Amino acid sequence: MPLLNLKNQALALISQTVSGQELAQLRIAFLGRKGQLNQVFKKLDKVNYGRQFNETKQAIESALTERQTQLTGTTAEWFDLTAPGQLPPLGHLHPISQAIAEIQRIFEHLGFTRVRYPEVDWDHYVFEALNMPADHPARDEWETIFIDAPAHPKLGQMVLTTHTSNGQVREMERVKKPPIRMLNLGKCYRRQQDPTHTIMFHQFEGLVVDKGISIPHLKGTLDYFGRQWFGPKIKSRIRPFHFQFTEPSFEVDFTCTACNGRGCRFCKSGWVEVGGAGMVHPKVLSAGGIDPKKYSGFAFGWGVERVLRLKPGLNIDDIRLLYSTNQEFLNQF
Repeated sequence: MPLLNLKNQALALISQTVSGQELAQLRIAFLGRKGQLNQVFKKLDKVNYGRQFNETKQAIESALTERQTQLTGTTAEWFDLTAPGQLPPLGHLHPISQAIAEIQRIFEHLGFTRVRYPEVDWDHYVFEALNMPADHPARDEWETIFIDAPAHPKLGQMVLTTHTSNGQVREMERVKKPPIRMLNLGKCYRRQQDPTHTIMFHQFEGLVVDKGISIPHLKGTLDYFGRQWFGPKIKSRIRPFHFQFTEPSFEVDFTCTACNGRGCRFCKSGWVEVGGAGMVHPKVLSAGGIDPKKYSGFAFGWGVERVLRLKPGLNIDDIRLLYSTNQEFLNQF
């Protein structure tokens, strides 16, 4: 058993060394190219003793390393048991999710209840019940994404919702009798893609229906949201516009947060448009089973990404960044 004898001899000598120089000499004597291990192996049958040769070599190498550690008083990997641990990186809610939660909290203070209605819905709820005729441009296939599925005999084709207004008639059908204070938050889809639009985006839809609801109620709601979202000094204004499902209809502007309403390169005039609003059209109330002679209401629908982009201090010049995988950008929120 020449290899076994050689291993035992080497291990005994290694354990008796008292300096690194002696260890270096033993390494050469046993493991060098002309060392004792190779000299013995030359005289053996390499086929039958190959495995034993490798095991002997590994045992000597391990003994040399261990003795070196003992002599120097250090280890290859020093570990301090008293050192504080390194916590794994923690994630956080996406900025859109954070915005949705904040919007919900703001409107809850006004008595709104959050609901959620389908993102894939029938033409009836997305267009027909909202007083949009069959030839309305919004129902064109270049504006709306239609689903390749059989049409409903009464509700029409199935589409990806272009706005959260499909929840208006559905909420009226569900509640049946006012008062209604609905906040519908969900995804919408349109054929647009540029720095201020994405094919998929989020909207929040407000609907209030009750006896005696008027434009001052709408304006007061807009002012409250603006102060809570943009800051106490923000001002709002409404401008006449046209939407099929409201009458009268308005575009809603807030003072620019970049220049505080003085006018800058971003806003040009001191005002920034955020979305549409208006008094619910009598035909829409009737479609939801509400008597327009007894009740009135207002509605508004704005993009979550748009109001987030306008929030003071964020300076988001391209909303497509919100849906990127750029961790450097997303970790700021």
